[in-house]
Amino acid sequence: MTTDADAYSAALDCAATHARKWLASVGDRPVGPQATADDLRAGLGGPLPERRTNPADVVDRLAELVEPGLMAIGSGRFFGWVMGGTLPAALAADWLVSAWDQNTGLRFATPGTAAVEEAAAGWLLDLLGLPSGADVGFVTGATIANFSGLAAGRQQVLTDAGWDLDRFGLSGGPRGRGLVGAERHDSVDLALRYLGLGAPTVVAADEQGRIRLDALAAALDEGSGPTILCLQAGNLHSGAFDPIAAATGLAHERGAWVHVDGAFGLWAAASPTLRPALAGYETADSWATDAHKTLNVPYDCGIA
Repeated sequence: MTTDADAYSAALDCAATHARKWLASVGDRPVGPQATADDLRAGLGGPLPERRTNPADVVDRLAELVEPGLMAIGSGRFFGWVMGGTLPAALAADWLVSAWDQNTGLRFATPGTAAVEEAAAGWLLDLLGLPSGADVGFVTGATIANFSGLAAGRQQVLTDAGWDLDRFGLSGGPRGRGLVGAERHDSVDLALRYLGLGAPTVVAADEQGRIRLDALAAALDEGSGPTILCLQAGNLHSGAFDPIAAATGLAHERGAWVHVDGAFGLWAAASPTLRPALAGYETADSWATDAHKTLNVPYDCGIA
């Protein structure tokens, strides 16, 4: 490790050159990778080097060997996932973040990063029309954003049931349950399993993937114990939205926590013409979305 800024110059210049070359090629290059992982592994692997390598040579070699295995996700011809196309300021800021190399876990140790997050959080709540007092967390993606919202829900419903989760853990406590629509994203099931809540109770959906209110009311009444309902804003296949207002009302009447998985569709709230599709979303208890989708920031960035 060195504090000599000049020691970084050559490697950073190489990285900038390769980055510009990549960006210039995205519009015309084939979208899919041109080599397999097995093909590339041969060039990248081999015995562990016994001597140091010039940093600029490392960057050059990395770009040369990895580039054939990259996908042109930022291309206008890429339709694989709901992501792609990093905006200039977002990309440049991401470079700065790596150069700054801050441990952001303590507000008073790195106040600059804390202030940036708090400012961005305030803008997001305003943009999405969410309660101004809501907490905001920046995480790796919608899976962990869903996990964070559902974790908050688990804490609250167990507290409401008189169980001290922090002191006793899950063992011996009241059995919680998660309710999900039949066409929810699989990451919701994953988050519920991570949280020790097991497989969710599946509620029937209509032909567009929206949770059915009659089936939801029945599921809420048939079960017992601390309950978390996960709704969907933007179905992966149809783009449809669950009837959030009515579903939230049914759940809250029965003391359940309501989480909205808005990885695809929560950004509709930023548009006055599209916000009605989300009617009642602000009455839910937690929300999850992705910034690497509609906001076009570098992959990956989720928001809880």
